[in-house]
Amino acid sequence: MIDLLILLVLVVGIVLVTARWKISPFLALLGAALIGAFAFRLPLEEIIPTITTSFGNTMGNIGLVILFGTMIGVILERSGGAIAMADALIRVLGTRFPTLTMSIIGYIVSIPVFCDSGFVILNSLKKAMAERAKVSLVAMSIALMTGLYATHTMVPPTPGPLAAAANLEVTDSLGLLIGLGLAVAAFSAGAALLFANTFLKKDVELLPVPEEEVEVSYEELKANYGKLPSGFMAFLPILLPILLICLASIAKLPGEPFGEGWFAMTVNFLGTPVIALVLGLIAAVFLLRGKGKLESFNKNISDSIVIAAPILLITSAGAAFGGVLGKSSITDFLSENLASLGLGIAVPFIISAALKTAQGSSTVAMVTTSAMLLPLLEPLGLASGAGPVLAVLAIGAGAMVVSHANDSYFWVVSQFSRIPTATAYRTLTPATAIQGVAGFVAVWVLSLFLV
Repeated sequence: MIDLLILLVLVVGIVLVTARWKISPFLALLGAALIGAFAFRLPLEEIIPTITTSFGNTMGNIGLVILFGTMIGVILERSGGAIAMADALIRVLGTRFPTLTMSIIGYIVSIPVFCDSGFVILNSLKKAMAERAKVSLVAMSIALMTGLYATHTMVPPTPGPLAAAANLEVTDSLGLLIGLGLAVAAFSAGAALLFANTFLKKDVELLPVPEEEVEVSYEELKANYGKLPSGFMAFLPILLPILLICLASIAKLPGEPFGEGWFAMTVNFLGTPVIALVLGLIAAVFLLRGKGKLESFNKNISDSIVIAAPILLITSAGAAFGGVLGKSSITDFLSENLASLGLGIAVPFIISAALKTAQGSSTVAMVTTSAMLLPLLEPLGLASGAGPVLAVLAIGAGAMVVSHANDSYFWVVSQFSRIPTATAYRTLTPATAIQGVAGFVAVWVLSLFLV
């Protein structure tokens, strides 16, 4: 019982120092690992090796994958690739169902691009479509926000799901995670879309455009990128690595559908996440146009390293915290008690949702929850079959519940959409709650068949 109290104090401490005092989550998680090691009475000679080994193993396993995934996202964002993808989807889907089109665009763009960056990029498109279709800007904002959010928390190579996959040691099953993640994210986004459509014809008062702000139309935004890449070239950096990773997962199935020869070996090699994302990065390079391509490439890579560094450090610090928990007696206590409760797949969702709501960051919620969960997979009945993969998706669903004032994404969406804060609490916040719960329901249904 004392160990449980220690764990609760550590988790509350992480929330307090990150949310209230704005301490870096990296330092908070690393500090929790060190304090927890002493509080759980680990032998002194094991404390530092436990922390450094867990930290280093995670950095080695997932570091390059997150880094290359971030590089692809940055190049897509800055080369006009994301806009080109949106244009291609509009040509296919049309504008007859504007919220559906907006949700699907967000759903696809956020696989490589961070959701907040994706919203900023697509904000002008959202406004143009709302004006053309004569529908509420609030409905369009909810559709775009939740479409982006769904894949952001559930589909690699977005860093959050990758970090959770690393902590739960399922990086070898990324193909299965991508496949199931796409399905669960689609169900989640669909539930939020139904909620968005309740505002389609509602007249919601928006904040006035600030005098100093110059409104940029979608056509002007496109013109700023110069000649846009083709839709095929824009999608290639995303689809190529996903296809290769999924093929490698198929090759590893018990029946060995590709045999044991050179073809199977090649598919397995190319489908290794690092190699697949390197090939995706090479495809992304062809999106860079005009003079100074080398300088542009170098700047994008440098900026990607800056963006990825905090994520890598937070993920590895979370793994260090998880390593300490794994060595402590708290795992035995939780194993005995959680198993008797029969909560199963609900546990990762509840923990992640509580952390997300309390401190605001989806990434921190996913990293912390997955770090705590690894030693508990067995007693929760999630250690076999697709259990660990479904645990990652349950964590991702919880990491959407709920977005409010302590979440930077909440402010990006509300401010760029000119939605008053009180209105945002009645629209954006419930939308993330609905899609998070819907995502968990989808995961729970899958667990009935796959665990």
